[in-house]
Amino acid sequence: MTHHTLPMPIDEAQLRALRIGDTVTLEGTLFGIRDATCIHLFDRGRATRFDLRGHAVIHTAPNVRKVEVSPANPVGYAPVCVGTTTSERMERFTRPLIAQYGVRLVIGKGGLGEVSKNAFVELGGAYLAIIGGAAALETTWVEAIADVDLDDLNPESLWRFKIKGFGPLLVAMDSHGGSLYDGVRQTAADRRAAALAAMGVKV
Repeated sequence: MTHHTLPMPIDEAQLRALRIGDTVTLEGTLFGIRDATCIHLFDRGRATRFDLRGHAVIHTAPNVRKVEVSPANPVGYAPVCVGTTTSERMERFTRPLIAQYGVRLVIGKGGLGEVSKNAFVELGGAYLAIIGGAAALETTWVEAIADVDLDDLNPESLWRFKIKGFGPLLVAMDSHGGSLYDGVRQTAADRRAAALAAMGVKV
């Protein structure tokens, strides 16, 4: 296992160097997305002025507050709580995020499935996991909201965060077909089968 400190954006070689079990700390820029963001980008034909190539996205709809525009808050928003949401329901958007926008890293909780795993292998991507309930800690890694697009979707806008020391995050799915969630699912299935057998339940 290796720890990687990655100033964003990254190239494909840096992405392919990540392996499940490694840890990652991101520096510089991170983009926040959620269900509505992806639905509008991929189902409703909208586009963003942001260049996402080589960048990481985090599944979030942050709690923010309106403030006076200033050097510290250039778009008039300050982060209150940048928590991570469950990734599974955004499974179908992983491939287009990579193929159309060049995203390299997806951050979330709970993992993604086979469709995303195949996209990571074919196109070059990885999933970085955050433990649920760590929102207060995550927020300390966000220095500012540097910009926002699709802001009519607030709080599910497309956010550009200025970050420092965002991590460590766990590489839970890599670009070589590795997934920590495969082992978890198999262990859960085996334990369920054993419990049912012990109770005399036939399946």
